Amino acid sequence: MPIPQTVTGRLTIDAEVAAALADGTPVVALESTLISHGLPYPQNLEVARASEAAVRAGGAVPATVAVSDGRLLVGLDAADLEALATAPAGTVRKAARPSLAMALAEGGWAATTVSATMIAAAAAGIRVFATGGIGGVHRGALGGARPSFDISSDLQELSRTAMAVVCAGPKAILDVPATLEYLETLGVPVITVGQDELPGFVARSSGIRSPLVVADLDAATAVVGTHLDLGLGSSALVCVPAPADVALPGDVARSAVERATADAEAAGVGGPALTPWLLARIAEITGGASVRANSALIEQDALVAAQLAVLLRG
Repeated sequence: MPIPQTVTGRLTIDAEVAAALADGTPVVALESTLISHGLPYPQNLEVARASEAAVRAGGAVPATVAVSDGRLLVGLDAADLEALATAPAGTVRKAARPSLAMALAEGGWAATTVSATMIAAAAAGIRVFATGGIGGVHRGALGGARPSFDISSDLQELSRTAMAVVCAGPKAILDVPATLEYLETLGVPVITVGQDELPGFVARSSGIRSPLVVADLDAATAVVGTHLDLGLGSSALVCVPAPADVALPGDVARSAVERATADAEAAGVGGPALTPWLLARIAEITGGASVRANSALIEQDALVAAQLAVLLRG
C-alpha cells in the first residue's frame, strides 16, 4: 500500500532555496498566479523576473511557487517561468487551498494563489511571502437579496498559516471594509507602513483608515516578529502603498472599479472568472495604467518583503 504523501512529502525545493533555508539566508516566497492568470504576456514574465530580482536586491533568495506533475515546486528556474508565462489560455489550473488536491492529482501545471503559495512556503520553512493584492470579501457577498458568500480562501489561509505577508492591501474590486472586518474576526493583524490609510491596491490610498499603522519597516518588523514569536497561528499582513510615480489617483481608481463592476454585472460574470475579468476591464478603462501600477507594486512588495526577511533574521 503506498505511503500517503503530505504537503511536505510533495515538495520539490530548488537547490538554491534549500541551501538558503539550511544556512539561515532569508527566503521570500512568491506566487505564480500573476504569471499565468494575472498579467498578459510578456508583462507577466517581465514582472516575475523583476520580482525575483527585487528579492535578491533586498538581500534574500526568491522562491516562486507552482504545481507541476503532482509536485509543489518551491523555487522555479528560468524554463519554468517561461513555461507558465507562455502556456495557452486555459491550460494552467489555478490552485488554492480548495483546489490544491485536484491540481496535484491531475498533473500538469497549476499556478498557486495566495493560499496555496502559503501552504507550500510554510511546509518548506519560509516565513515571508510577497504578493500584489490579497483576495477578500467580494461586493455583494454578505448583503442584498441573494448574498453570494463569495469570500476568498486567502483570508482563511491568513488566519491559519503563520507568515509575514507583504502586499498593497486588498484588491480594490473587493468590499474592503468587510474584508478588514473579516480579517479582524480571524485574528489577522493588518499593518500599514508609513501612512494612516490602508493602501488602495493600484492607488496609494483606499480612503479607509488602517487598523494598525507603523512609521517604517523597522517598526513593522518589531510588530511582525512579536506576532510570529507569540505562536498565535495567524499571519501578519504588512501593507505598503503602490509607488507614487505610477499609482492611480484614488478617484480614478475608484471610478474604474465602479464602472468595471457594473459592466461585469451587466455581462453576468461571476464566480472564479470575476476577478480576472474585472482586472482586465479596469486595465481597458484606464488605458493600461492599472497594469503598470500593478506591475510596479508587485516588484516593490517583493523588495520590501526581502528587506523584512533580512530584518526578521537579525
